[in-house]
Amino acid sequence: MTEETSKETIAGMEQEEEQNMSNAAEEMQAEETAGDSSAEAEAGKNTETDSGAEDSAKEAEAPDGEDVMDGTYTQAQENAPKKSFFKKKKDKKEEKIEELTDQVKRQMAEFDNFRKRTEREKSQMFDLGAKSVIEKILPVIDNFERGLAQAPEQEDPFVEGMEKIYKSMLQELESIGVKPIEAEGKEFDPNLHNAVMHVEDDSVGENIVVQELQKGYTYHDSVVRHSMVKVAN
Repeated sequence: MTEETSKETIAGMEQEEEQNMSNAAEEMQAEETAGDSSAEAEAGKNTETDSGAEDSAKEAEAPDGEDVMDGTYTQAQENAPKKSFFKKKKDKKEEKIEELTDQVKRQMAEFDNFRKRTEREKSQMFDLGAKSVIEKILPVIDNFERGLAQAPEQEDPFVEGMEKIYKSMLQELESIGVKPIEAEGKEFDPNLHNAVMHVEDDSVGENIVVQELQKGYTYHDSVVRHSMVKVAN
């Protein structure tokens, strides 16, 4: 009886010890699980904190007008409406204004050309008219010169009066641009002189005008009448 009781007691003690050991193991496992969860939670919290700090740093470093997405910068203008690459079609008013402006510029250029052409033509017509009048006056000058060359040397009031008239006519012609052509003693120039006679004379050089038979005149550097001359050699 005593022996069976002892066995039961020992078995109960072993069962209780096993139960205690099982409970201790469960408690340890629960503590480990709680510790892991707490560590994971803290790690997650630290990760979120680090991520938030990193995002804040990236936002602080991002330039103005740009958003931060997935760690890269994206232009804020991408969300704005894109501008068209095609030019905006001009309205009818602008086209009409440009057309009228172009017409005005063309008319002004044409008028300026017309004004210049008219002035040039008027100047040419004036020169032609002046030359025509001068050509008609030159024979009168020639007659004065012939008459004064035949006048007596003694003092004569009539001759003196003719000389004054002759000089006055030459001064008026010179004032409007008429000048006599220098001929005698000059080298023959076909643009200014008209050679009507030729003479051999060793005392003068070759192709030199030795006598002026009729005086020539120019009007503003344009020949009105060539000098009629005699040329040596």
